[in-house]
Amino acid sequence: MDLDIQCEEMDPSRWAELLSTMKSCRSIRLDDCNLSSSNCKDLSSIINTNPSLTELKLNNNELGDAGIEYLCKGLLTPSCSLQKLWLQNCNLTSASCETLRSVLSAQPSLTELHVGDNKLGTAGVKVLCQGLMNPNCKLQKLQLEYCELTADIVEALNAALQTKPTLKELSLSNNTLGDTAVKQLCRGLVEASCNLELLHLENCGITSDSCRDISAVLSNKSSLIDLSVGDNKIGDSGLALLCQGLLHPNCRIQKLWLWDCDLTSASCKDLSRVLSTKETLLEVSLIDNNLRDSGMEMLCQALKDPKANLQELWVRECGLTTACCKAVSSVLSVNKHLKVLHIGENKLGDAGVELLCEGLLHPNCNIHSLWLGNCDLTAACCATLATLMVAKPCLTELDLSYNTLEDEGVRKLCEAVRNPSCKLQQLILYDIFWSSEVDDELRALEESKPEVKIIS
Repeated sequence: MDLDIQCEEMDPSRWAELLSTMKSCRSIRLDDCNLSSSNCKDLSSIINTNPSLTELKLNNNELGDAGIEYLCKGLLTPSCSLQKLWLQNCNLTSASCETLRSVLSAQPSLTELHVGDNKLGTAGVKVLCQGLMNPNCKLQKLQLEYCELTADIVEALNAALQTKPTLKELSLSNNTLGDTAVKQLCRGLVEASCNLELLHLENCGITSDSCRDISAVLSNKSSLIDLSVGDNKIGDSGLALLCQGLLHPNCRIQKLWLWDCDLTSASCKDLSRVLSTKETLLEVSLIDNNLRDSGMEMLCQALKDPKANLQELWVRECGLTTACCKAVSSVLSVNKHLKVLHIGENKLGDAGVELLCEGLLHPNCNIHSLWLGNCDLTAACCATLATLMVAKPCLTELDLSYNTLEDEGVRKLCEAVRNPSCKLQQLILYDIFWSSEVDDELRALEESKPEVKIIS
């Protein structure tokens, strides 16, 4: 049995009721439930007495260091079988790290630790690394985003990586590491015995100077399938270096996030080679890069290559216009793999969406999720979108937020949703203005077709 509760205030009677349920749960989630250190005493007892409990999520609660101390008493008992522990944004400091170190050292069942959004600091995480180095520790996933880490942490992390072959996922995003530290980390990763699968370094102060070393990790670690360096100013020159590693025969990358990296259309030539030759690559995010129509057209040419297996493409806010829509449409009509297309916040206009729909309506197209928010659309394109919703049962998610569709456009969409052939599960319509009459129609539609969520 699982317990999954979010955003609920816990009064004493409700808490007592849940404690009884928790005694037999395999997974407990209590995110955003206004829990405090006093609740951790009870949770410690649950951990101690419920050997079937393997997952505990307590994100966004003011547990504090005192709460973690109580919790860890349960975690340190021989009967504890916990495998996954989430403590993100729980008001922890470096003081909690000594307690967590003892858990890492003593509890081989623990394979995931998520402690991001806590002010652990470099000193605190150095203590955690001591626990990682203990032979008893079998941790596979470590999440340390927003932990106020600095460049000084890398030596301790590298020492831990050298001794921890089990570690598969390391997230250090949103810490001010800088190029020197990231280079040092990458050299450590190349030498380490661990088969790292995920490396997240978003917003870490990286420039093109680090990209040669990140590229070396890509070419040396065939286990690495998920790399995110978004929100770093690597530029076109940095991307060119990364592509050397991405194109290496050893590289088996599946997910690549490059959002807000100061890329331009000049990067698209290198990216096109990766898209057309790296058959393992399934997901790419290029959000908030100034690729423009010329860059998008290069990417589209690559996506028509038979070896391109990409399933998800995120090109939101990339300076695109109607001019690139014919190229995108041609991809949709030949590429059977692409399932998710996020192309919102681009000035596609009604004419652009009409062109896209030509490809979307092609029998080869298997799109599941289409995001067209803030694309300068009006009611004029809604008849074609309605046709798409009915004709494509594979389409389960459509985002048209921040477009001036008005009553006329929204009514056409509603008519499509009512059609039994429409299999849409989510229709997202944020910040679209319609009359009270249309509002009543939307509510009635949700009641008559509860499997469809209309989010507004």
